[in-house]
Formats: sequence, structure tokens, C-alpha cells
Amino acid sequence: MTKGPNVLAAGTKCLAFHGPLLYEAKIIKSYNPAVKQAMSRAPPSEGGEKKADISDLPSEFKEKVAYFVHYKGWKSTWDEWIAADRVLQWNEENLRTQKELKQAALAAVNQNKTKKTAASSSSTAGAATNGVSGSLAGETSSKRKDAPKEESGLSFSRSHKRSRPSGQDDLEREEDFIKRLEINIMVPDSLKSLLVDDWEYITKEHQLLSLPQKPNVVEILKKYRDSKPKMRVGSSEAEILDEVISGLKLYFDRSLGNMLLYRFERQQYLEIRKAHPDKEMSELYGAQHLLRLFVSLPNLIALTNMDPQGVSVLKDHLEDCLQFLAKNRDQLFTKAYENTSQRYEAFAKGV
Repeated sequence: MTKGPNVLAAGTKCLAFHGPLLYEAKIIKSYNPAVKQAMSRAPPSEGGEKKADISDLPSEFKEKVAYFVHYKGWKSTWDEWIAADRVLQWNEENLRTQKELKQAALAAVNQNKTKKTAASSSSTAGAATNGVSGSLAGETSSKRKDAPKEESGLSFSRSHKRSRPSGQDDLEREEDFIKRLEINIMVPDSLKSLLVDDWEYITKEHQLLSLPQKPNVVEILKKYRDSKPKMRVGSSEAEILDEVISGLKLYFDRSLGNMLLYRFERQQYLEIRKAHPDKEMSELYGAQHLLRLFVSLPNLIALTNMDPQGVSVLKDHLEDCLQFLAKNRDQLFTKAYENTSQRYEAFAKGV
């Protein structure tokens, strides 16, 4: 792979890594740490470059060369700042590298499909191959049978282990490990700060979100679906989007009690279930708990038998949904935290 030693100019066509593959992209802004400024293309009438706004430059890039890129054929919502090591010059050698990476990914998909066929007797694997919502439903159902009914609280770094068949060779283990590493859902910084605030309110201040929440998860997912452009009924795009939304709701309902609660919230969970026995959790909880699900999803997706192509499609839709949550955070995330009684605290500590 060849990369120019200098900062590439804005407007330059290039290749950029997104996940394990290279995509055609265009540099919208180029940031030079030596002068602490970025440049973008000036209007055609002026020619050359002009200073560009860097207010959205992530702090981790301020001491290194970085580029704000647009991936050809992708919506502008995927435009992003990336480090220089993810950008390659547009030349024959790097185009060959792009082709080789694509061929390797397709070979991995075909190999994974062969493994699935051999393991078709597994009901969980069968559910996972049916589609996005099938993957979520089958894996969660399988997990639920083995999971304890009550857990001490939410963990953002839960580790999951699956038993490996004896005699599995090193190549397969390495492939499985690389596949897991690739599942990286990007959470916008504005939502990360909400997660921190949420944690502090509940674990430090001993406050709780008022339930039932408005809007609830069902209503939020409907707003997200309504925000998408009109799609032809029955088209693959519409079907995939609906499967993702359906899968998110299903996963939320089945995992909230086991995975998404802090210990201090468990008594409230028991009380709200008793008060609303006919309601799903997605009808009672809202954006904060939905956001916690997104944080846990990479580990959960790694447990499914989805092939790399399916994981990539799912990842794109999940990150698009996160962008929607960030854009509408003031309308979707309630600030209705409330103090708890001494009675509640006594019960909560005993749960």
C-alpha cells in the first residue's frame, strides 16, 4: 500500500477504509496539525483551497493528519473525520489492494455459508440465517434459556464465551476473532455524554427515570421509521429496515430485565412489571434504556451466526439510527429523573 507523505489536498479522490474494506471517497476537508487548521475546496470561480471549519474535528485527531471524507454513493450522514492511516492514494497499486480485500471478504462470506450449512441442525443458527430480526430473535431466545433470571446490574463490557468444537484449527479461530473485532458500532459523542449523565443520576444521585416514559421505545422506533424516505413496498431496502426495527424492539423486550438495568433500578423494574402485566418493556421504557442496548449490541451480535455481509448491513442501519437519536436528542431523551423514597432505597439494596 502506498500513501503520500504529505497532506492530501481537499477535493482529492482517494480510497478510504470503512471496516475491513476500501471504498472510493473524496476528501472534503484536510487537517494539518502543524498549522492547526483544515482546508476545503474553494468555489470554482475562486479556485484553490480555503480555510475550513474544524469545530467538529474529534479531539483525538488534533495532533495528527486527518481528513473529512465523503464515501462515493453513500448518504452524506456517513461523512466523517478519519485518520490519515485510513486513507490511501488513488493509484493502480491501491486499487488492486481494494480488489483483493473485496475478494477476500467474499471468500469469507462463502466459507461462512458453508459452515452454516454443515451446522443447519442448530435452531439458533437457523434463526440467524433468516434475516436481521431472525438473528436477534433466535439468539436472544437461546440466551434467555441459559441466563439467570436476575443479574446484579448493567455492564458495558460484558464478556460472552461460546464453546468451541474440539479439533477446530487455528485458521478458523483467527477468522472468528477477526470477525468479532470488526463489530464496532460508533456512538456519537453527544450520546456518550448522555450515557455518563444517566449513570451518575442513577448510581450516584440515586434517582430514577419516571415510568412509563414518553416517548417510549416503540414510539421512538416509529419516529425513526417515519423519518426515512418513502420506499417501495416490498423492496429489499424497506424489508431490511423493517427487520432491523423489529429486531431492535424484540431484543429490547427480551434483554432489558437481564442486561440493561443498573442494580438500583431493579426494584422499579419489578414494580412496573407488576403494575403493567400486559405491556412490553418497549412500551414502558424510553430512549436512555434503548441507548444502553446499542452499547451492548456489539457483544450480542458477535454471538449470532450472521455472516460478515449481514453484520455490515446491520451495523450501517444501527449507526444510522444512532444518528437519528443524536439529532433528535432533545425531543427523545427525557430529563424526568426523580428522587426515590427511603422505602424504595431499602428495597433496592435488598434486590
